[in-house]
This record gives sequence, C-alpha cells and structure tokens, in this order.
Amino acid sequence: MPILFTCPHCGAQTNVDDRYAGQSGPCAQCGRTITVPLPGAMPGQGGSNKTIIVLAVLGGVFFVLLVCGGLLAAMLLPAVNAAREAARRAQCTNNLRQISVAMMQYEMTHGCLPPAYTVDKLGRRLHSWRTLLLPYLDEKALYDQVRFDEAWDSPHNRALADMMPAVYRCSSNPKGAQRLQEMNETSYVVVVGSHTVFPGKQGRTMADIRDGMSNTILLVEQRAGVNWMEPKDLEFDSMSFRINDASKPAIGSCHPGGANVAFADGHIQRLDNSLDAEVLKLLLMADDGKPVRVPE
Repeated sequence: MPILFTCPHCGAQTNVDDRYAGQSGPCAQCGRTITVPLPGAMPGQGGSNKTIIVLAVLGGVFFVLLVCGGLLAAMLLPAVNAAREAARRAQCTNNLRQISVAMMQYEMTHGCLPPAYTVDKLGRRLHSWRTLLLPYLDEKALYDQVRFDEAWDSPHNRALADMMPAVYRCSSNPKGAQRLQEMNETSYVVVVGSHTVFPGKQGRTMADIRDGMSNTILLVEQRAGVNWMEPKDLEFDSMSFRINDASKPAIGSCHPGGANVAFADGHIQRLDNSLDAEVLKLLLMADDGKPVRVPE
C-alpha cells in the first residue's frame, strides 16, 4: 500500500511503496536524504516512533529501578543504624575501661582513688577527678598546664577547659554542637555520697569497697551538661535512681534503652532503663553490707 510522503526539505509529495517504510534515500526532487515514515507516522517523522517507544521503555525501567533502590535502602537503613550504634557502644565501653584503669593506676601511685574533687582552704571546690587523672590517660602535657591552686574556671584554667580529651566523651552523644562548650561536656561522671566509692574530698581505697568490687559501681554515664574540668558529678542524695530519668539528674546516655557503667573490678555492664531503683541504689553503695548483682 503506497505511503504518501512529504519531503521535509523541499515539500515535494511522493507516493512511496510501503516496502520502503523506515528506509532512507535521496529525495527525487531535491536530492537531500530523507527517511520514509512507517505506516501511521506523520510525514517527515521517519523512524521517530521507534525512538519514542524505546525511550518510554527505558524510562519505565529506570523508574522501577529507582523505586526498588529506594525500598532496598529503606530496608537496609535500620541494620546500618544498628551497626553504627553497636560500634559507638563499643567505643563507649572502651572509654569507661580506660578511665577505670587510670583510676587504679592513680591508686597504685597515691595509695587511694582520686577524690571526687579538690578544695581550697575554705572548702570551695577547685578541680575534678577527671583533671587529676590526666597523667594516667596519656595527657601529662595538658595536666602540667593546669594551675591547681586556682579554680577550674579561673581565666588561666578556663582556656584549658576547651581541650577535653576524647576519652571523656561518648561517641553516641550528638555532634555538630552550635556552642563550643557543648563539645567539652563530659559523658562520664561518678556518684558522690558518704557510702559511695567517692565520698567527696577524700579518696577511698579499693579495700574500702567492702560490698565487693564486682558488686559496686565505680563510674557511670550521664548525658552531657558538665564541663569535663568542672568539679561536679551526680550527688547520691539528690539524684534519681531510674536510668535515663528526664525529671532529675540521673545515670543516662544516648544509647537506646539504657546506659553503660563501670564496676570497681573493671568490668563494664549495660544497665537497662527498667532496672529497679532499689537495686541501683545498692549497687552504688560500697559499704552498706548489702551486696547485690545486676539481674540477668
């Protein structure tokens, strides 16, 4: 069946046998190259319908791949986040272990654990145990710059307060802080109280932990809020004994469902948010004569 074809160059119309559909050749009038359209195509289009079909198919394939890729990413995201959190928790555990070892080295050198804080002649708090531990955390150069006869936030010492060792910060805590001091807030504190391992300005010995070192908490996590040099920790008499209690100062972390703590024998354990408050209270006391263990 003849195809009526109009040359796109000179406008000449020609009836072409349909067996030449889709083929190219010179125009009988102007001699320029033309392509005979397929049946049903607009004159001058040539094989453009094939191109349109191919492009449509390719577009559909691309769309399907895009959707499948998005679904795959959404399925993998929880697993990726879980793996990242596991790595951060492992780093936090390592930080607690390093600090615990440093405390034991301090005791070997000084005959007692570091006091929770140092004081001046008037009893005012000057420095934190975190500053006293610097030589045992490979931070002797920083330690030598501290003026221990001045408060932690004196003009001289305040400049050092912006130089927190990485071991004092849990990697699960939010990063990209807008305020500089947020990056210098410690994740690790002790619990200060007359029956805890840290009664205050006096340092205990390991022998003073009569409830058993594996039953007594030495060091805990707390959400950021205290500069690492500040002589401030959790106070036994005013804290909450619920893990991650948002209503009062408490042991807490950015790890889902609980917080890590270090025991006096050096082992690290995760305490769930559901831990009974009375059990936690007994775990924090070193000499109450009521040793307990974390429920399995």
